[in-house]
Amino acid sequence: MTASAVGPHRAGSPASEGSSSGGGARAGQRSLLVPGAIAAGVVTAAGLAGITVLVLAGWIAAPHAGLGLAAVLRASAALWLVGQHVGFSFRGAGRIGLLPLGLVVLPGALLWRAGSWVVRAGQVRRLRHVGYAAVALAVPYALMAVLLAMASRSALESSSPLQSAAWGLLLALAAGGLGGARALAPWPQLVRLLPGRSRSMVVGVAGALATLTGAGALLAGVSLAIHLHEAALLEHDLAPGAVGTVLLVLLQLGYLPNAVIWAIAFSVGPGFAFGSATVVAPTGSALAQLPAFPMLAALPPGLHAAVPGWIEPTVLAVPYLAGGLGGVLLVRAAPALALEAAPLWGLACGAVSGGLLGLLAAVSGGPLGDGRLAAVGPSPWQVGVVSALEIGVAAAVTAGAANYVALRRAGTLAWHATGEGTAAGRLAALGLAAERSSAAASVPTDDDTSSGHVIYLDPWAGDPPGERRPGPGPSALP
Repeated sequence: MTASAVGPHRAGSPASEGSSSGGGARAGQRSLLVPGAIAAGVVTAAGLAGITVLVLAGWIAAPHAGLGLAAVLRASAALWLVGQHVGFSFRGAGRIGLLPLGLVVLPGALLWRAGSWVVRAGQVRRLRHVGYAAVALAVPYALMAVLLAMASRSALESSSPLQSAAWGLLLALAAGGLGGARALAPWPQLVRLLPGRSRSMVVGVAGALATLTGAGALLAGVSLAIHLHEAALLEHDLAPGAVGTVLLVLLQLGYLPNAVIWAIAFSVGPGFAFGSATVVAPTGSALAQLPAFPMLAALPPGLHAAVPGWIEPTVLAVPYLAGGLGGVLLVRAAPALALEAAPLWGLACGAVSGGLLGLLAAVSGGPLGDGRLAAVGPSPWQVGVVSALEIGVAAAVTAGAANYVALRRAGTLAWHATGEGTAAGRLAALGLAAERSSAAASVPTDDDTSSGHVIYLDPWAGDPPGERRPGPGPSALP
């Protein structure tokens, strides 16, 4: 796994001109393993240092009888793994899998910068070889995550080494690969490298998901604002102190992405659960007693309507609006589509969006032990299937309508009626029309021959005799 995969260097190429003078080695012969391992170590050390400072502040401010510095270091390692979305298990209490997605921002940002640095240090010049740099970063990073999972084990808590390796590898590949690609070219240029159909699909899906994310953030923010007084009372009852208040606020900020995803699941229709036999959906909610966490004040327990009756249709219309916008953006960004193909691409946009929303629903929830709170969060398959149908149908309708309008304005609707809707069919139709026009012009009419003057043109009259080709026939000019 070396940067020699970038390809052979030719004289005058940018890669050969950019070779360092140290040792006289070519940039293409420089190994990516060393920069990748260094970057993985720096990311892990920097992340652990930041987490340790926060844990140490809480340890100093809170009573810590019987807990030494070793326990602080183990807790820091466990929290760093939580940032990779690695759950942990408590002996006798079960598994904790409801993790704050906001903590992923810290390792993700560090891995983004690390991937960019590995690409530059390894003298990678081709976009298709950024994957080598991402793998060189991700493999040692995943190994370090496994070591941390083993080192942070105690008699009460443990993390899965296999899960640590899997999530560490995926996060490093995604964040490091995107950072490395961005180091080579800006985003608009990278997007233009995609084929036309794929680029239009990315634009449509991004538009639909951005609409749902904005609506989910608004819905979650309004709900929290309405129940702000109840949240303040819960925080007062906890009496966390000055340092504890800061840590509690940071923890709630970490759970904000989870709240936004749950709000999206709420607007889609299936909603989410917070415990066994519970549900929070637009049609109503049924909740048992909730933990004393300030953010959960937005979910009052009991049987009640989730939203006022006049807001319910608006909330349920959000995924259809998102799908409609995605269909319009898809057609605007796509090459010319056949009349019957645009709705199919709209359905595909809904399927991709539903799959992504199902994955987000899966990572936003998780168990809180083995008891009543073993099922917390939205159902991944329900959110994925329902959102795919809602977004797909809306995107199909709007994509078909927008494509019809575009074809009608371009005057090409007749081609689709005759089955010539593809790009090749359009070119063939253009060529056929040109040939028909040329043939019609080459046939003398009564008006042309009435004067008795017919001029025959040879379009290859200037070519050498050996290269002359037979022409399509005489052209009659008045």
